[in-house]
Amino acid sequence: MKEKLKKLFAYYRPYRRLFYSDLFFAVLGAGITLVIPLIIRYITNTVVYYEPSRAKHAVLSLGLALVGLIVLEIFCNFYIAYYGHIMGAEMEADMRKDIFGHYQKLTFAFYDNQKVGHLLSRITSDLFDISELLHHGPEDLVISLIKIIGSFAILMTVNVRLALIMFAFIPVMVIFAFYYNGKMKTAFVHNREKIADINSQIEDSLAGIRVVKSFANEKEEMKKFKAGNDNFVNAKKVSYKYMGIYNSGLGAMTTLVTVAVIVSGVGMMLSGSVKLTDLLTFLLYINNFTDPVKKLVSFTEQFQNGYSGFERFLEILAIAPDIADKPDAVNLEDVKGNIEFKNVSFHYEDTAEQVLSSINLKVRAGEYIALVGPSGVGKTTLCSLIPRFYEVTDGAVCIDGTDIRDIRLESLRNHVGIVQQDVYLFAGTIMDNIRYGRPDASDEEVVRSAKRANAHEFIVSFPDGYDTDIGQRGVKLSGGQKQRLSIARVFLKNPPILIFDEATSALDNESEQVVQKSLESLAENRTTFVIAHRLTTIRNAEKILVLTEDGIAEQGTHEELLEKKGIYESLYHIR
Repeated sequence: MKEKLKKLFAYYRPYRRLFYSDLFFAVLGAGITLVIPLIIRYITNTVVYYEPSRAKHAVLSLGLALVGLIVLEIFCNFYIAYYGHIMGAEMEADMRKDIFGHYQKLTFAFYDNQKVGHLLSRITSDLFDISELLHHGPEDLVISLIKIIGSFAILMTVNVRLALIMFAFIPVMVIFAFYYNGKMKTAFVHNREKIADINSQIEDSLAGIRVVKSFANEKEEMKKFKAGNDNFVNAKKVSYKYMGIYNSGLGAMTTLVTVAVIVSGVGMMLSGSVKLTDLLTFLLYINNFTDPVKKLVSFTEQFQNGYSGFERFLEILAIAPDIADKPDAVNLEDVKGNIEFKNVSFHYEDTAEQVLSSINLKVRAGEYIALVGPSGVGKTTLCSLIPRFYEVTDGAVCIDGTDIRDIRLESLRNHVGIVQQDVYLFAGTIMDNIRYGRPDASDEEVVRSAKRANAHEFIVSFPDGYDTDIGQRGVKLSGGQKQRLSIARVFLKNPPILIFDEATSALDNESEQVVQKSLESLAENRTTFVIAHRLTTIRNAEKILVLTEDGIAEQGTHEELLEKKGIYESLYHIR
């Protein structure tokens, strides 16, 4: 826990001046609340016994002093509320930058086992709770301690016996709070897990809303949501039970303090050991005693929320990317595009079953290679090894004779272009989505890439042309249009190595012909891997590889493989 708290406090470092000024005004405000009852005690204990003219002048002066203190207290409260929240927002932004940057570093293997809703909750609700703790926590703790310690010191000078009676409740409160803090922490962690489940389910349902509606399964989605929602409510009930016991218990104890002071004080008055003015002073200081208790209740609640959120935040940051640059990794220079798989084997982290086993393959620069075979034999996985989306289990993949593990990831991936079956377009304009291939490209270069991808005509047919907003994931475009934008994006990137992952399999015949023409234009003079679903689209491939569970079973041109009357010939006639 010590190390975690060090990491938590490190986020204060850039805002030290703001943090210290926030604490200064918190201390000043707390001090003012301690001074005001002393002034009132002085008035009731001393000033009222002055001669009328002197008493009037003293009361007026002290009244002005009280107004001044109240104005200063207002400023202190405004400062810690406004600038304190600004500091919290800045630190929240820093943490959001850290976790989002870390998300960018993590590999496909990580995302294969994660739900987007869970990841989203860590960057939204978790960070908000952490920032509330970072802002309110220290000032609430300082204010509470000053008020409790200050009240105790002042009241001990007024009447020792009554002060000890009043503060005898503190150990009971501490024990009570300590016990239920542990209960609440467990409950709050459980709450976070349940709300992450709900976020994930909502994200999944909304992302697939067209599928939901096409099957008229709104009721099924509501059932799934209700189950998750009910689990969340049940988890909340447990935490609220402990919170209720905690708050009501402390509330009862603060009321008992008042009762104890009145009963004891009146008894002491009757015996002549306490003045009425001293009893009034004690009653005024009860607020300075109960307010810190309320703040500590708020602090413990914030601490449970914020610290459990910070633990989840650190869990993500502690996940080291399983694919990263070597210290001496180099940049790719003057890439020709020769690719070699040397005895490559691969299996996923969570299984020992080999997806690829002892693959040996040489691809010459500019060669057009097609990969075919039944689903699940590793065609996409084989291609995913080239840009190091996954790391080979054994063997090596080389580009121009250099092991890709010796190449900087950014440099490697800048030289590989991928066109997938499931095109992902970002919310925004057509111009923005094409420019994603090379963010520093000019408008003219974007338009040129769109023309080469046979996308320019349909783009300019829209009223806003390249400034057309395409909606979430390009929902306003047809499949063929989305695919051509993804091709234009790769044209703009201009990589020497291409991977087409069943890029036309989801299109109708007319769209397929247009997209196929764009793909062939893109593939010209580039090392190209095509994962083919429709074998008719790869007749012109220079080499076709037939993959099975045992590896590369056949290879050759379309005509050579048909003459062999083997696996490829069977697949061709089936399709």
